[in-house]
Amino acid sequence: MSTSLNVMEDVALLLVAALIAGKIVKAMKLPNVTGYLVMGILIGPHCLNLLESDTVLSMQFVSDAALGFIAFSIGAEFSISYLKKVGKSPVIIAVLEGFTATILLDIVLLLLGYDYHLAMALGAIASATAAASTLMICKQYKAKGPVTNTLLPVVAMDDAVALVAFGLSMAVIKVIDSGQFSIKAVSMPLLEIVEALALGFVLGLVLTQLVKFYTGRGNRLALTISFVFICCGVCAQLGLSSLLACMMMSAVFANTSKFTEKIFEPLDRMTPPIYMMFFIISGASLDITIIPKIGVVGVCYVVVRVIGKFCGAYLGAVLSKAPPVVKKYLGLALVPQEGVAIGLVTVAKQQFPEYGNTIQTVVLCGIVIYELVGPLISKMTLKAAGELDLSVDQKKKK
Repeated sequence: MSTSLNVMEDVALLLVAALIAGKIVKAMKLPNVTGYLVMGILIGPHCLNLLESDTVLSMQFVSDAALGFIAFSIGAEFSISYLKKVGKSPVIIAVLEGFTATILLDIVLLLLGYDYHLAMALGAIASATAAASTLMICKQYKAKGPVTNTLLPVVAMDDAVALVAFGLSMAVIKVIDSGQFSIKAVSMPLLEIVEALALGFVLGLVLTQLVKFYTGRGNRLALTISFVFICCGVCAQLGLSSLLACMMMSAVFANTSKFTEKIFEPLDRMTPPIYMMFFIISGASLDITIIPKIGVVGVCYVVVRVIGKFCGAYLGAVLSKAPPVVKKYLGLALVPQEGVAIGLVTVAKQQFPEYGNTIQTVVLCGIVIYELVGPLISKMTLKAAGELDLSVDQKKKK
């Protein structure tokens, strides 16, 4: 009984903290995400300790659920009609911005004399971008326009690009270490992506059929939630990307069902409290005391990653003949980083234990900085592109 009460109290604390943070940042005309993250830092184990470390770890299921719902929401953007509208730009941009950040950071760190194990591991992780922060900014300010239309599918595909970049980097390191080329090392990350997409594809088809039999709004909402949880749970057991699988499940459903709006409308109303808790927990997990330990390699990671993202996105926009506004602003909206990057850090630590602490410190420092300034930069970028509904801040102040 006491454990149940503690969980309820923790959930209540998360929601109340998020509500207070939301009011404060609205008055300051800052993104909600920024407020949630800062509030999480304040009440977390590294500051006021209202949320203890054990509590943050025990609430991991909230983060898993939130990422699943975020991926499911983004996947709906991949309807055939929408893809015909935006064309090939998102694919080209996603590949180039991801790999440019990786290659550029690799080159800089190697030129500075760092070991290739450390340089290539950090370079691979640099390709990852945060889907959660980007989606929340777009939703909060009802962003619409060429940059937003390109940004969402780019962020959605970024997970796959990051996994491929990481897998290829690990394969190259193994080739250098052993002096022998291995097809298996190169194909493993690609196989994991295919498996995640296949799982999402099957679940999407099954969901399409089941919504025909469950016609009530509540039943359909329960069905959708259960499928997101099933997808995340199976991916966790198989070691696959739940983001990719949930996105594919949603994309298949969006293209095969005529009940899309009836599924996503109640889901959008249900998920905000989960997203609030997710960002509070994310903030509580950030240890800002490690920032002074970042060193030269950390500064390179933070700065060069942003330059790589911007240059890669610009090059991709030029090659795909995207609108001028996309060329100018899209890269700056790709600053936030979380989720996948943390997962890749865990794998890198296992692969290179001698550099594990350095990799973890650098990436987590980067995430702290990116998550605090990234949402604000994304808002300012979309505002400069003229795609934000600026009346949102005025309405919410009233």
